[in-house]
Amino acid sequence: MSSLVHHARRHPVFAGLGVFVFFLVILVVLFDWNWVRAPVERYISQKTQRTFKMDDLHVRLGFTPTVRMRNVYFSNAKWSKEEAMARVETVEFSISLRDLPDKILIPRVALTKPDLVLEKLEDERRNWVLAEPSESSSPSKLRISTLSVDRGRLRYFDHGEPFSLEVIASTFDPALQERVKDADAAPSNNRYATRYAFSGKYHDAGFSGTALTGEVLSFQESGVPFPIKGELKAGTTRIRVEGTLADAADISGIDTQLRIEGQTLANLYPFLLLPLPASPPYSLRGHLVLKGTRYSIDDLQGKIGATDVYGKGAYIEREPRPLLTAELHSKLLKLADLGPLVGVQTKDSGGKPAASQASTNRRESAKAADQAADPNHVLPAGKFDGSRLGKIDAEVTLDAARLEVPDALPLESLSASLRLKDAVLDLSRLDFGFAGGTIASRVRLDARQPTINTDVQVAFKQIQISKLLPKQEKIAQGAGQIEGALRLQGRGNSIADAAAKADGNLQLAVAEGRISNLADAVSGLNGGKVVQLLLSGDKTIAVNCGGVMFNIAKGQGRSTLMVVDTEDTQIVGAGSFELASERFDVLVEPKPKRPAILSLRTPVRFTGTFKNPEFQIEKGPLLARAGGAIALALTAPVAALLPLIETGPGVSTDCGKVKREAASRAQSSQTNR
Repeated sequence: MSSLVHHARRHPVFAGLGVFVFFLVILVVLFDWNWVRAPVERYISQKTQRTFKMDDLHVRLGFTPTVRMRNVYFSNAKWSKEEAMARVETVEFSISLRDLPDKILIPRVALTKPDLVLEKLEDERRNWVLAEPSESSSPSKLRISTLSVDRGRLRYFDHGEPFSLEVIASTFDPALQERVKDADAAPSNNRYATRYAFSGKYHDAGFSGTALTGEVLSFQESGVPFPIKGELKAGTTRIRVEGTLADAADISGIDTQLRIEGQTLANLYPFLLLPLPASPPYSLRGHLVLKGTRYSIDDLQGKIGATDVYGKGAYIEREPRPLLTAELHSKLLKLADLGPLVGVQTKDSGGKPAASQASTNRRESAKAADQAADPNHVLPAGKFDGSRLGKIDAEVTLDAARLEVPDALPLESLSASLRLKDAVLDLSRLDFGFAGGTIASRVRLDARQPTINTDVQVAFKQIQISKLLPKQEKIAQGAGQIEGALRLQGRGNSIADAAAKADGNLQLAVAEGRISNLADAVSGLNGGKVVQLLLSGDKTIAVNCGGVMFNIAKGQGRSTLMVVDTEDTQIVGAGSFELASERFDVLVEPKPKRPAILSLRTPVRFTGTFKNPEFQIEKGPLLARAGGAIALALTAPVAALLPLIETGPGVSTDCGKVKREAASRAQSSQTNR
């Protein structure tokens, strides 16, 4: 001992160092971190210009120090109406020293009974940014990797969207929960340990739901996925997910099974900002994956109304607009399920009218503009909201192997290709299999102005008469086909409005057909031939050709050609129609080519609405001929037949000319496409 004392006296530096180490050890062992609690409170309060308080402070030193605080209070930003941003019974977090000073990385945060308020203003100021007020709009250096919550509440307000959310969190023992459900069952849940109940509003649309997660959530820059199983309810919409997420605050990864169902797809607009059409009740499911800015859904399948749908899709976040892509297929597509897409009102499963697109828009002006479907009209009057088309770009294809169509229309299949870019919707392919042929269409909607500009081009190819009129065997016997083209350009936010102001033309031609000789005789009111055919039996005669052409200006169409030529009769006519009122007036006159007895040839007028057509025989010419027959019958019974003998002034139609004109106009319409 004496030697040690003597050695210390000879080396006073070592003596001083030893004393320092001794007292440092004592200080570390006995140090109470609450001695520096007040200076820490003052420093944080001054640095953030907010009040910061706590009742207890403890630090565990190391390369990644761990800090624990009790009864923490942190006031809110001055611009907030809420007094406190945070009240927490216990806060425990670690700090990564190696990431300082570039950023403040918090690998783990554990909260017990937290009550948190997060807010974001329209000018992008956020109350959770811990910086000087003058720098509050700059990116925060704070990064939180993982978070666990026990019995907490979080409220989030985004005043720019607007969006509000309240979350209640609670932890549970998975094994204990399983045993409560079934005392004899072994624990099976080893994934979920925290339950979140949430509710809120987004653009005035309310929603609520629950979610189960693991013990911790991964947050910024962790890239670590955590399990999730949840359900969201928003009005009649239900969304269920089960899988994994990464970085809960700013989601960087998703791999979940998704199921979504509701009364109409249009109700998703306030949440997804996708201009989906109004639809019947739907149910869809698929595998949702997020990588980078691309959300993709594979194995998509389900039903929209009674229509089956399967395929895949993707949603890509980009500037200036996101992009939606989809490849959809259907084995059986019910056309009634697509009615709302073109403004036709349908009914939901309860028999009530399904929601229209305008009824799902929150703006009162759009609600007021929506109009009910008129049962006396054919053209859909439901309004489109063109502003929605400017929110997103899209590339979508749809193929349906078989169609089920109201009123037994001979539509057989559907193939469509849609491209939406910068508020211009281009249906470059909208092809229907129709009566053994094809209706090939192209539709362009330009919604860059409040009133939508519409350009519709339709080609009718190889339409089979026998399939077009299956119940009219006497009219549609044998072979024969119709071809033609339609071109319309108009302005309006519904099909009815656009048609009422449309300009364009319509051409139809029929060739190589056959028709009942009896029907041909009846069309010319040839009584003698009718009697002959009834006694000897009916037969078919050739339809040499036929053509109908209309010019359309400001919604009014006037015929420039109307003729049907058979072996025995030439039928000529003229007419007009008005798309706004959906009324038409057509006069046709049969001209037999051969002399015939008992002929009461007279014009026939077809009038009425598209919904309820009517016809009537022109009484003037008919009564004149009948009157002459009656007068002669008084003097000479045989001479009474003379006015009824048709001398055959009708001539054969130049079918080559009719075909050439129709083909020329159809080709011109195709070239313009």
